Amino acid sequence: MSGHSKWATIKRKKAATDQARGKVFSKFIKEITIAARQGGGDLEANPRLRTAVNAAKSVNMPANNIERAIKRGTGEVEGVHYEETQYEGYATGGVAVLVEIATDNRNRTAGDIRHIFTKFGGNLAEAGSVAYLFKPQGVITIEKTAIGEDALFEIVLEAGAEDVNAEGDTYDVFTPPAQFEAVKQAIEAKQIPVQNAEVTKVASIQVPLDDKAAESILRLVDALEDHEDVQKVYANFNVSDEVLAKLAR
Repeated sequence: MSGHSKWATIKRKKAATDQARGKVFSKFIKEITIAARQGGGDLEANPRLRTAVNAAKSVNMPANNIERAIKRGTGEVEGVHYEETQYEGYATGGVAVLVEIATDNRNRTAGDIRHIFTKFGGNLAEAGSVAYLFKPQGVITIEKTAIGEDALFEIVLEAGAEDVNAEGDTYDVFTPPAQFEAVKQAIEAKQIPVQNAEVTKVASIQVPLDDKAAESILRLVDALEDHEDVQKVYANFNVSDEVLAKLAR
């Protein structure tokens, strides 16, 4: 995985406080609301909603929170109307950054995102400048202690996965977005614990970074992810596990 994907995994493990969990819940509520508004409240007929609900359940979001978010999306109860947009930019070392947004005030959010990029040594770019570098893809992470690589390959490739990457103490199973749920269900049917599963975006080109540049970019990524209107941040940097471990302390 890219350095950003590894950093996101480290942050998930550390996000155990009530404050951090509240921010995660807020992002899932927005995603569930938007998914229900666009495709209806039936999980079986709405793959995006089904994925969002499953992800929310994986972080132990209460069922009543999920139900209210779906009803807001379908219009059964009143709620804030969120718009989706994205911003593209560059960070230190020419690293491409793609920021997905769900907001009820585009002007406010645009100013905030521009300020964050500038504050941490980056700059916003024109639409289309970096988005083409990021390909939608399902990623399912499994600890190596759970299963052997050959056995995992057999299970996931039959279910529609594209590849399995062994790195560190985990496997990353890559799937087309349309096959994500089928592959995840095939893994779970074999009672193999899943460390993390999400439909994300994977960069086609990686930019290697040294310690100093990595620290600068991670500060930018963290600041963006802390913004209440930011749903996801993607960046195409790559750094060693040793550097990430040192920065995570």
